[in-house]
Order: sequence, then structure tokens, then C-alpha cells
Amino acid sequence: MPRERIVPLIIAVALFMENMDSTVIATSLPAIATDIGTNPLALKLAITTYLLSLAIFIPASGWTADRFGARKVFCGAIAVFVIGSIGCALSGSLTDFVIARIVQGMGGAMMTPVGRMVLVRTIEKRDLIGAMVWVTTPALMGPVLGPPVGGFITTYASWHWIFIINVPMGLLGILLAMRFVPDIRGEKRERFDVVGMVLAGLGIGGVAFGLSVLGLNFLPWVVVAALIVGGICFIAAYLVHARHTENPALDLTLFRLPTFFASVTGGFVFRLGLGALPFLLPLMLQVGFGMTPFQSGLITFATALGSLSMKGAVTTIVRRLGFRTILVANAVISSAFLAVCAVFTQTTPIVVMFMLLMIGGFFRSLQFTSINTIAYAEVEPNRVGRATALVSVGQQLAISSGVALGALVVELTLHYRGGGPLQAADFPPAFLAVALISCFSALIFARLAPNAGEEMAARVPVPVEPPDRPAS
Repeated sequence: MPRERIVPLIIAVALFMENMDSTVIATSLPAIATDIGTNPLALKLAITTYLLSLAIFIPASGWTADRFGARKVFCGAIAVFVIGSIGCALSGSLTDFVIARIVQGMGGAMMTPVGRMVLVRTIEKRDLIGAMVWVTTPALMGPVLGPPVGGFITTYASWHWIFIINVPMGLLGILLAMRFVPDIRGEKRERFDVVGMVLAGLGIGGVAFGLSVLGLNFLPWVVVAALIVGGICFIAAYLVHARHTENPALDLTLFRLPTFFASVTGGFVFRLGLGALPFLLPLMLQVGFGMTPFQSGLITFATALGSLSMKGAVTTIVRRLGFRTILVANAVISSAFLAVCAVFTQTTPIVVMFMLLMIGGFFRSLQFTSINTIAYAEVEPNRVGRATALVSVGQQLAISSGVALGALVVELTLHYRGGGPLQAADFPPAFLAVALISCFSALIFARLAPNAGEEMAARVPVPVEPPDRPAS
């Protein structure tokens, strides 16, 4: 297998491991809590601290890869993630488990942006679309496959295997990365922005952590509000700091590039709605329709199948239609398939739900691949590391915000109904609200130039016939 195919595959396996692990323990919390002598509610801390660790350490990923080499950092990130996984499997208390999840988050924070950086710097722009599919697919499949896989392993084996399976996958990934992933690094050594790293980490971590627990009744609302407001204050402090720093931890001047601006901001709005799907759909199927976690997982697996079916077609579609056309039209189409979930009822045939979710998964995967690819259309090679860190920060905040938004709309619907236990009727307004928000991203993508990302799309311009010369 040529390097241009095996490198994306290696990165994809690592990213799939990280993305799935962030959700795989959701259905296994009761079993883990019983085994380590705590309650499931307290164990929710393991999920939120993982997200917090991701958010805090992502800003350091670009500089670290430029300074020490992408291959070393990527392999080191996998190793740290594996060590954290072993720690989770060996945990005998809540404290041990939370510390191990923080270590996992440190490794995961480096894997995603560094993996993208390797792709952008090693793959030619005209071939980047196909390579980026391998990065997008794990991000879409992980949240979908996580709950059913976790439920299956916990039911038929032991929750420890959720983390133990990361060990052979991680070791194989390290061996392959050492052989095939080039050790790319920055052209010049820059001083690390420690102050910016602290401010950005605390700001992003506070907002992401606060939004991830908003509406879950996990912490008192005063604490949640303090986290979000405090995070916003740290982000504001970072913005002031970045203006007076030569090499800030997060290079916000990248937003001056039209394609990068559209990718990050439009992608944030699009993910804001779509990020709520892995949270809302299983909850509606289980609480509203009375399905078991494993049954709902098999239905939501349809979105993963749709994502996989897109892999072979995305390059052809982008080259034929161009980025702007796809991003604008597909934002509306994907949002429509998200809104369709609002009409699901207990009497809706499972086959119908499965097919609609699978088709929706196809269009969402096409959209995410296009968004992730066009972000680097105008980014200079020496700024790729900083760009990948900023892209990852935007995605992390969007996912946390999407879950919070979905939970908030469900809570408001429940309150308007007069309280009581959750019912199936409490979920349709949430699906419609997040679908509408995702649809608004089309307005941002519409501002792109018609030929945006043309080099990446490898589109052949239509030849223009020269005007007829007058007869001499």
C-alpha cells in the first residue's frame, strides 16, 4: 500500500480510538461505578474531565509538533493515551479513574491536530480530499459506535475490556507510525507562548467543561455558570494577550484567510446542531421509545454506515460541484435529515428510521470532509501546525455547545409541559431547534468565492473559446 494511503489509515485508526473512547463508557457507567465503589452520577466526572483535558492541551499541539517533530509527538500521544487506558482498566477508586481519564485526554489532545498536520504537510492539495475522509469518518463513527460497543462489551464481557482493547491498537499504531509517518517539524524554532497556553487552556476548558455539564444536573447551576463565565473571561484575556505576542499559542490571524474563516466559523455553527445528535437520538430511543441501549445503538449505527458509504464518492462530488456549492447546499440537506428525527415515533418502522439515518450520515460525512479540507486551502506550510490546533479547538467547543444546546431545549420543553419524567414528545422541539441552527451555517459558506479551494478540488476550468478574429 503506498504511503499516501497508509498514512491516512494509520492516523484514522488512532483518531477512531480517541473519538470512540470519549463516548464508549457512557453505557458502562453503572457497571464501572459498582466495581470501583462509587455511584454512576459521580462517575460522570470521568467524562467531563476527559473533555476538559482535551480542551486544555490542544493549544500546545501545534507548537509541540513543530518543535519536536510530528512523528515523535504523534507516537508519544498514542503512548500517553494507551497508558491512560491501562490506568482506567486498573482503577480501583473514583480518584484513580478520573486521573487516568485526564491522562487519556492529554494523549487525545495531541493525536487529532497532529494527525491532521501530518496529512496537510505530506499529501498534495489535490489529493487531500480523499485523505481527509479518513480523518472525518472516525470523528463521525466514534460517538455513534461508542455507546453500543460499550454496552455490548459490558454486557457480554467486562467493562475493563473497553480500555484494554486500546493497548494492542495503540502499540500497532505506534509501530506503523514509526515506519511510515514522516517526522515533519517547523522550519524555525519559535518560543512557546506559556502565558497564552495557560489563558487559552483555562478559557477553552472552562467553557467546554461548563457547556458539557449544562442541563445534565451534574453540578449546581452556580458552579456551571462560574465555569462558563470564568472561561469566557480567560478567553477575553487571551485575546488581549495574543495582540501583543509575536507567536501566540493560538494564531487568530488565520481568520483573515476567507477559507479558514468559513471552515472554522461555519463549521462551528454546523457542528453546533449536529453535535447534539449523538446525545439526543439515543436518549429519545431509550427514554422516549423504551428501547435498550443496545437496541438504540444498532439503530444509530445507521449514521456510521452512511459515513462509510460516502468515502468513495466524496472526491468525485467535490471535483464536480466545487466546495462552495457543496457546503451551502449540503448544510441545508444535512439539516433537513436532522430535522426528520423530530417525526420519529414509537410506531415508526425501524427500517424507515435506519434508512433515513443512513442517508443523513452520508450527507453529514460529505459536509464534515469538505469543511475539514477547505480549512487548509490558503494556509501556508509553516502555519499548518497552528491551524490544526485552532481547528480542533473550534470543533471541541462546538461539540460541547451542541450537547448543551440539545439538553437545554429538552429541559425547556419539559418545563413548558409542566415537569415530570421525560417523554418522547419532549424531543422533537430539540431536533427542530438544532437543525435550524445547523442550517444557518449555509449563510456563512455562501460568502466563499465560487472558486474557493479550487486547487484542492482539482477542478478543471471550463475552456473559454477565443473570440473570432475579424477577416483581414
